[in-house]
Amino acid sequence: MDTGGFAKWTRRFEDELERRRTQGDPDWAQRPTLHPAVWAGIQRFQVGEDGDGANLVGKAEEAGDSDYAQAVRLFVAEEQNHARLLARLLAAGGVPTLSGHWSDAVFVRLRRLMGLRMELLVLMIAEVVALRYYQALRDGTDDPLTSDVAGRILADEQRHVPFHCERLHASLAELPRALRRPVMTLWRLLLLAVCLVVAVDHGPALRQLGVGRLRFTADTAASSGAVVSAVLTPRPDAWTGAPPLHRRG
Repeated sequence: MDTGGFAKWTRRFEDELERRRTQGDPDWAQRPTLHPAVWAGIQRFQVGEDGDGANLVGKAEEAGDSDYAQAVRLFVAEEQNHARLLARLLAAGGVPTLSGHWSDAVFVRLRRLMGLRMELLVLMIAEVVALRYYQALRDGTDDPLTSDVAGRILADEQRHVPFHCERLHASLAELPRALRRPVMTLWRLLLLAVCLVVAVDHGPALRQLGVGRLRFTADTAASSGAVVSAVLTPRPDAWTGAPPLHRRG
């Protein structure tokens, strides 16, 4: 299978790494004050971002494209940086991190069930949900440190989605044409189910951030259409499916 072209993603991840080094960390001396429900949501997302990514890296290496495998390693490093940023944000607010959460355990188990294709399909659900959550966290609080951290993570996630779309496009091309759209239709249904669970679980936090459960679910479901198009078409790098802006006030 031809999965060429991922060298450009390695360069993008490396460029972003250099930009982060130049930019430096947020000002952790600030003391964020957030509603307890919002802190609880940050704790849960921090658990989801925290992981060594060894299983994904191993499957990427087995795919036989060294450029893709290197890009995946850099992607995992960015996810680990998200976990670090959220942990530092929690520490700045005097809130502890969690050792685990049932939702993360379920996602990890699902991702490891089969090969790289299944891993990426499940991972993409988490990424699309995260886009809407971090946008809500960035725009729904008056705390500058929280908005800074959420904005940095959101910018990374907006690059991650087209990266995974490009690899999924190559992976689904291995399937008979008649199966490709049904696979993505099932993916959208699973995304909707997961989004409903997240909306219920994080309902109090979403209300504090000015985004109700229905708005969160509707926005996330709407953005999934752009993801499906990017995966099924020959130019997934053209993905423009960032969730719609929704600022409180």
